[in-house]
Amino acid sequence: MARAGLTAERLTRAGAELADEVGFDQVTVSELARRFDVKVASLYSHVRNSEDLKTRIALLALEELADRGAAALAGRAGHDALTALADVYRDYARAHPGRYAAAQYRLGPEAAAASAGGRHSAMTRAILRGYDLTEPDQTHAVRLLGSVFHGYVSLELAGGFSHSAPDSQESWTRILDALDSLLRNWPTP
Repeated sequence: MARAGLTAERLTRAGAELADEVGFDQVTVSELARRFDVKVASLYSHVRNSEDLKTRIALLALEELADRGAAALAGRAGHDALTALADVYRDYARAHPGRYAAAQYRLGPEAAAASAGGRHSAMTRAILRGYDLTEPDQTHAVRLLGSVFHGYVSLELAGGFSHSAPDSQESWTRILDALDSLLRNWPTP
C-alpha cells in the first residue's frame, strides 16, 4: 500500500523543487523516495520510473511558464510584448533553474502534444502579429526568438556573463531592442 498523502501531483511538485535545488539531471525516483522517507517501490504506484517523473516535471514547468507568459502578455504588443515574454523566461529560469531545465526536456510525441508547448508557440506568434510577419518568416522568427531567449538565459545561468562588463542586464536590454528592430525591419528574401 502506498504511503498516505502521496500522489502523482505531490511527487511531481516535490520533484520540481528537488530539480531547483540539485539540478534537473539529478532528479530520480530514488532521490525523491529519500526525501519522503519511503521505499522506492511505494512511489511506483504514482510514477512509473525516473523518466516518467522527469516528464511530469517538464509538463509542470511548461504549464507554469505558459501561465506566466499569458499573464505578462495581456494587453501588450510590439516591443512591450517581446520584452514581457523574454523577461518571463529569464525570471523563471533565475527563480527555478531546475524547472527551467525541465522545460527543455525532450518529450515523447504524446506528452508533447498534451503539453503547454503549443501555448508557448502561440504566445510567440501573437507577439509576431504585431510585426506583420507572414509565413514562412513567422516560423523563422519564432525559432530566432526561442534561440535567443533560451541561449542567453542558459549562458547567463552557467555564469557565462559574470566575468566581464557591461552587466548582463544591460546586454539583455540591448539584445531585446535589437530583436525588436530586426522584427520591424525583417529582411525579404
